[in-house]
Amino acid sequence: MNRTRQIFLHTSIWILILLFFMYIGSNGKYNYKTIVIIIYFGLINILVFYLNYLLILPKFLNKKKYWWCAISIILLVLTAGLVKYGLANIFKDFVLFRGPKKTLISFWDYYMGAVFVSVFFMFLSTALKFMVDWFVNEKLRGNLENEKLIAELAFLKSQINPHFLFNSLNNIYSLAYQKSAQTPEAILKLSEIMRYMLYESNDNMVDLAKEIRYLENYIELQKLRFKDQSFVQFEISGDPDNKVIMPLVLISFVENAFKHGVATDVKNPILITIKIEHGKLFFRVTNKIGDFNKDVTGGIGLLNVQRRLDLVYKDKYSLKIENTEESYTCVLNLNL
Repeated sequence: MNRTRQIFLHTSIWILILLFFMYIGSNGKYNYKTIVIIIYFGLINILVFYLNYLLILPKFLNKKKYWWCAISIILLVLTAGLVKYGLANIFKDFVLFRGPKKTLISFWDYYMGAVFVSVFFMFLSTALKFMVDWFVNEKLRGNLENEKLIAELAFLKSQINPHFLFNSLNNIYSLAYQKSAQTPEAILKLSEIMRYMLYESNDNMVDLAKEIRYLENYIELQKLRFKDQSFVQFEISGDPDNKVIMPLVLISFVENAFKHGVATDVKNPILITIKIEHGKLFFRVTNKIGDFNKDVTGGIGLLNVQRRLDLVYKDKYSLKIENTEESYTCVLNLNL
């Protein structure tokens, strides 16, 4: 909240409070006596409130000068009591004389009552200070957590691109080394994939249809490496339009299947299934386990994607991994 709005809000609240007490004190019939008591003494109490709120607490309490804070508060309360008594003497006919017999209130009786009222307003200003500081600190903490989240996501995403590019270039190198006629097509596919990764996946969320198209390009690129000996079943059901997903979240599971699985077994093809219904995504990848083409980097991909899912989807997703002697399956369900 900016300072202008704060001043307007505080002023409005105090005016309403003064008007309320003026109405209660006069039973709806305003007179000079009521106006004097409410306005003059109300302004003194408001002054006590803001001297504590804007001067004493920020200067001493925030700097942990507790003794100076306590001494300042006590002096302010005692001084306010004296000022009120001095003002009461100016209007003593209807302030210091009370009751039907117009009994004069003694200095100490009036002074102690005035001090008590000042202490009450000091308490209100202190409570407001603690409440405002708490909200400010919570907002600051939230902003810091947000910045940390964004920075961590950016770091995790930066790991994806080089990791993927490294593996893809290895595949294209193999094709070029074999002087395969499919090398130009592989380069074109990689170009489309890199365009998506560099320019279209920079937002926190991307169109699910584009993410699926990205997977299709990746799968086609992998098929080129195996020529006509790759066996992959990619099934999609449901409508991906008008739905968004965190970018580059599905690729790690597919990439893992090609790196550690067997793509050349016609009886055990790599199975990739995407099912979209009722605002949810059901994603499943199953592959036969192979003893070759291991990733010596230690599997950055899956650890990366799990961390990104934790950061973005929190409790709105489930990931189940089944690892047997013969097959490896990843099942991801998340709310779109």
